[in-house]
Amino acid sequence: MPDVLPPFAAAAAVERDEPRAVVADSLGREFQPAPPSRFREFWRAFAQNRGAVIGLSLVALLVVLALGADVIAPHPPNEQYRDFTLAPPAWNADGSARFPLGTDPVGRDILSRLIHGTRLSLLIGIISVAISLSLGAILGLVAGYFRGVVDTAIMRLMDVMLALPSLLLAIAVVAILGPGLINAMYAIAIVLLPHYVRLARAAVIAEAGREYVTSSRIAGAGSLRLMFSTILPNCAAPLIVQATLGFSNAILDAAALGFLGLGAQPPTPEWGSMLASALEFIQRAPWVVTFPGLAILITVLAFNLTGDGLRDALDPKLRR
Repeated sequence: MPDVLPPFAAAAAVERDEPRAVVADSLGREFQPAPPSRFREFWRAFAQNRGAVIGLSLVALLVVLALGADVIAPHPPNEQYRDFTLAPPAWNADGSARFPLGTDPVGRDILSRLIHGTRLSLLIGIISVAISLSLGAILGLVAGYFRGVVDTAIMRLMDVMLALPSLLLAIAVVAILGPGLINAMYAIAIVLLPHYVRLARAAVIAEAGREYVTSSRIAGAGSLRLMFSTILPNCAAPLIVQATLGFSNAILDAAALGFLGLGAQPPTPEWGSMLASALEFIQRAPWVVTFPGLAILITVLAFNLTGDGLRDALDPKLRR
């Protein structure tokens, strides 16, 4: 007869991932508690990393700022207050301030431009990562499944792209397509592409020899069904982690292109272009470059921490 535990002890055993025991309710009836859901298991593993929880909280805050920028920002991002050019951050005795983070060289509120820049930076990250992730997953899937000449051709092209510094490759792409926000997104997507291709190929090669793939092939599944319905869903975890980490790279590359004048063009409130336009005033008004730099730092750190937590939670070998 199996061991009988009270309900609270059985729940604790489930939380510790111990083998499920038979539970006795208040009437003496025996039953087995339901196993925890996948989301609950994922969140329990994710929450063990405090840095990941902090990073996810910061990402959530950034999303709220991006969605509510028109309401949260105290001023229009391009409104110029000529009487307050290079005004320093100042707070009144009652805790209020007209320009909490000061103004830039033409009198625009830095806080408002940073809030609207959050929307633009997240948009750049989403579009760039979506393009590179989609193309990278398809190319890596094709290379890992068919192997041979197709694999060699795709991977040698990716090796050539990886041999070039990422910023130099992005500058070359923007120089060909022309400066602008849309072209900068395409350039960033091309820079990130090789990482997804190599990761997807390695995951496909590892999964292609497993028994469930062989069973599906024997059952009559075609190549397209095996690739996209059987193999690709089981390769999603590392790609999701890489996509989260790719957000930070996309934001950094976008800021670098904007700083060089090849990304978003003035007066667009983009963090890199804000740094470039205020660089000459760094000694006289250091706040004009400090706050955009801090915005980039905090955003990149938040996505990196979240990506580390996702990696620990989705990889069973790294779970503590």
